[in-house]
Amino acid sequence: MIQGIIYNFRGLWLGIRTPRLLVLGLLRFVITAALAVVITGLVLAYHAELAGFLWAKPQGSWLVWLWHVFSWLLTLGLVAVSSLLSYLAGQILFGAVIMDVMSRVVEGMLTGRVAQPDSASIWAQMVYITLQEVPRTILPMLASSFIMVLGWLTPLGPVITILSLLLSAILLAWDSTDIIPARRMIPFRERFRALKGSLLFHLGFGLCFFIPIANILFLAFAPVGAALHHFERGPGKTEPSAAQAKTP
Repeated sequence: MIQGIIYNFRGLWLGIRTPRLLVLGLLRFVITAALAVVITGLVLAYHAELAGFLWAKPQGSWLVWLWHVFSWLLTLGLVAVSSLLSYLAGQILFGAVIMDVMSRVVEGMLTGRVAQPDSASIWAQMVYITLQEVPRTILPMLASSFIMVLGWLTPLGPVITILSLLLSAILLAWDSTDIIPARRMIPFRERFRALKGSLLFHLGFGLCFFIPIANILFLAFAPVGAALHHFERGPGKTEPSAAQAKTP
């Protein structure tokens, strides 16, 4: 789990120091931030209505104060969720392609070349990666929603809510670590099996995505840290080369 956190920070640092990665990461950051601003603006504009939908505004003086605290706590939670929703929306539209380009840059830095499957062209790989983004994006939302609804229906709501956040962190991390295996055209079932074998790493990698505001920046450069892990410790690790020795 600690390795996951470290690789996320390493990816952010390498992305900031490498011009090509910085441009690509900032492009993802700007797109995600623009979507987040729109969604967050809607949340802030209608936070009272949202709070009133869940809990009708009471009449008593001390209950009104408690209701205002509840409404703003709810708003803060929705702002964090809006960052994740904007990321997911950007991913389905065009983010997966940018992530793949970022992973190719890191692969070239570490190995001196970018491996390509013999059976598919670059365009075919791009289409495949974009299509694979749909289950990787929809799966976290469906799983988290199911767990949250389950929490509402049982007395274990707080515990289940925490479990849903941990699951979301794992699946969001997998969205970045799965880019290179998807480009290799590895079947979805095998990639999901690999995820189950490295849950703690993905949990650590994904915890950074729940830091308010900073999570957008971590999400933008997450493919860099995921590629570093893939070629240093994962199934794609290689012997150190001159290019790798220069990489921080």
